[in-house]
Amino acid sequence: MSEFADFLMVFAGMVIAGAGLTALFIMMLMPVLKAYAMARPNARSSHKVPTPQGGGIAILLVVFLLVGSVMPLMAQDSLGRMAYLAGAVIFIAIIGAFDDIKPLPVAPRLLAQIIAVAIAIIMTRTHLSGRIFPEIIPSWLEDIVLVFAGVWFVNLVNFMDGLDWLSVAEFVPITAALLLLQLVGYIPFEVVVIAAALLGGMVGFAFFNKPVARLFMGDVGSLPLGLLLGWMLLKLAETGSLGAALLLPLYYLMDATITLLLRIKRKEKLSQAHRSHFYQRATTNGYSVMEVAGTVFGLNIALALLAASTFIWQKLSTPDWPYQLATLIIGMIAVSFVLYRFSKPKIVKEGKQSHA
Repeated sequence: MSEFADFLMVFAGMVIAGAGLTALFIMMLMPVLKAYAMARPNARSSHKVPTPQGGGIAILLVVFLLVGSVMPLMAQDSLGRMAYLAGAVIFIAIIGAFDDIKPLPVAPRLLAQIIAVAIAIIMTRTHLSGRIFPEIIPSWLEDIVLVFAGVWFVNLVNFMDGLDWLSVAEFVPITAALLLLQLVGYIPFEVVVIAAALLGGMVGFAFFNKPVARLFMGDVGSLPLGLLLGWMLLKLAETGSLGAALLLPLYYLMDATITLLLRIKRKEKLSQAHRSHFYQRATTNGYSVMEVAGTVFGLNIALALLAASTFIWQKLSTPDWPYQLATLIIGMIAVSFVLYRFSKPKIVKEGKQSHA
């Protein structure tokens, strides 16, 4: 009981400190962001007036500050992995900052992302027992697959950061779930620390991003935070919890991937700005921003509960992959239902609102 209380006190303190520091840093940065980093409305935008972007800088500063404060508690081998991860995060954040100020060509931007993701994944891998598919594919092929999957994940987090509070509705439940999952199963210490810092950062950012947003994360935030989130989920998968690692970000994965496949089917130019993501179609179909963000938040709570159940099941049954597969199918059905709702016009009857 004492250990549980200590856990809650330490990480609750990190979350509270992270929220307060993020808000403070944002207020300090706001004049600079208003002068040099204004997001102008375009074909992809959900906002109608120029709005400062770059709030992700404050979140990243808080993550580095809080994680750095507990690094003396980390094992020696963890420190080396954290150094490589920090370098990759800083590198991709710089690329995002340039892209916020003046959009970069697709090829160099993609190459930079591949380099950053490769450093974060390959240079922070542990021994062979930490692999995800050790008996199916060789380690070099797994690394290649994970790098390209990581690049897609970083980009889809960026694509999905297009509506007020949507990133908050995604990051807050996932990072909170990673903290709580530590209570029912093993999660690497560095993952728990980053999750606590990131949770606090997103809570502090939420105040400025609530509809109608006064500040956006920008690519300087969404790209490195996507890399951090993807890295944490990879470490979760390396513990044998691939089902949980897929369940937690499942809404983002399905919305972005299905949208991409539909655009390919329609032979659209993929580099062209668009508003065809399901969350964007929902606002076009009559749903308010708060309804969309609230629905995604509630869905992510349900997905987090499914992910937690896989951790508990691991202790009760071997092999546990049938249960992980079953929960993943249930999660996909739940996400599909939400995507279907978002794709249909909202119906108003007799002064009351209902959903098609």
